[in-house]
Amino acid sequence: MRMERMTSDASSSITMFGADWCRDCIRTKKQLDQLGVEYTYVDLVADPSAADVARDISGRTNIPVVVYPDSTHHVEPSNADVEEKLKELSLI
Repeated sequence: MRMERMTSDASSSITMFGADWCRDCIRTKKQLDQLGVEYTYVDLVADPSAADVARDISGRTNIPVVVYPDSTHHVEPSNADVEEKLKELSLI
């Protein structure tokens, strides 16, 4: 699985499964970047087999799938959903 480290802060372990053609993925990736939150981005275009991993996590084929350090996840989350979860985990 090809993973791309997006920032250098090692305080969290968020993984986002997404694709560059997905508007929700672009929006969520931008939000995480703007908040300065560390995450690992799994590019489903570069690594199509990772889509199976995302589906196993979420039970769905929708993206993005955002997996948080507490092992919970969101599928196609709104910005408000992501922000609320990051605050709950004291990541922002």
